[in-house]
Amino acid sequence: MTIELTAAGQATSPAPWRDARRYWGGITAATADIDSPVAVLHLGALRYNTHDMLRRAGGKTIRVASKSIRVRGVVDALLRQPGYAGVLAYTLTEALWIAETVDDIVVGYPTAERNAIAQLGRSPEAAAHITLMIDSIEHLDLIDAVLPPASRETIRVCIELDASFQAPGLGHIGVRRSPLRTPDEVRALAEVVVRRPGFTLVGIMAYEAQIAGQGDEIEGRPAWSAALRVIQKRSWAELRERRAAVVAEVRAIAELEFVNGGGTGSLELTGSDDSVTEIAAGSGIFGGHLFDNYRRFTPAPAASFGLSVVRKPTPEHATVLGGGWVASGPPGADRLPKIAWPEGMTMLPREMAGEVQTPVAGDAAAALRLGDRVWFRHTKSGELSERVDEFQVVDGDRIVDTLPTYRGEGKIFL
Repeated sequence: MTIELTAAGQATSPAPWRDARRYWGGITAATADIDSPVAVLHLGALRYNTHDMLRRAGGKTIRVASKSIRVRGVVDALLRQPGYAGVLAYTLTEALWIAETVDDIVVGYPTAERNAIAQLGRSPEAAAHITLMIDSIEHLDLIDAVLPPASRETIRVCIELDASFQAPGLGHIGVRRSPLRTPDEVRALAEVVVRRPGFTLVGIMAYEAQIAGQGDEIEGRPAWSAALRVIQKRSWAELRERRAAVVAEVRAIAELEFVNGGGTGSLELTGSDDSVTEIAAGSGIFGGHLFDNYRRFTPAPAASFGLSVVRKPTPEHATVLGGGWVASGPPGADRLPKIAWPEGMTMLPREMAGEVQTPVAGDAAAALRLGDRVWFRHTKSGELSERVDEFQVVDGDRIVDTLPTYRGEGKIFL
């Protein structure tokens, strides 16, 4: 099953989701005969997001972050688009599976999957197509302990630079990833890789999570949003200078194939960094509601899931079956699924989105009847794929394709 993400007149048009009644009404009509829960990808919205991300990247290649999609049919469709190349995988086990059809994969996190390392080291094809992430000599030692250099293929590696911001008075801003911060620290590890048998250094990665993964216009928090924009501006200035220095140091001793940075939320900024050759992004393709809190862009709500009303506990309320698909990250209201349609409904503060049921209130809830469908958007794009076996691909008011998720193909990678 395949989809195409370029079509005359549809690639960059923001319609039809600007008309909520038409958009969600079409999705409802298209999936009327499918039992809940039903997950949908809207083809026009996918196309819009695909090309809007390219526009925002400013000519830099986008490496597809598979964790943020977890649907091979969509990943393959993106890789057929000019401007997209390669995959950023989550785990080595996933990368080995993807390598059946993709020839350029970077594993975004260091691995301790010993069986997968052994499989990689014994396969000339996989070793030529997959790059492992490292940030310490211990990562090299672990690989050698599984298979010594004389007994395996040469392993391609990428060094990750810590892209977090050390803010005066606030301390660490960002995520805890690599311990390597300075040009000297990265060069020291690069020199070890260059000298060490069985490895070849091909890339550098730095993920500015405090910019790419943090919305800068949070609803109901204008003061914090303004402060955050100041922090992000200072963080970007510091990182841009530091990353350029790191890349210069490493390029002096190794021929790098790529320098990877950024994410969906930082495409414009990361694309303007001359030291970066590619940007890893994927969440913006599905347009989870996490991105409703960003000023620079507004993706189309391409991915959604529908649940059916199974109870009317009072004339003013309706209850749908399920709904507690809460996103990872710091606990908070922004981790809950967001009611997309019908408009004018809220969850109940003492229940919110529950494992077995989600009661809703509001004028629209009073009008709902048993069997009616309520549409939700997940906070994080790829996590929705872990909940369903397949997506119905909808164009207008009809289903044009069905795409299995990783789960639907029998694969769960963490």
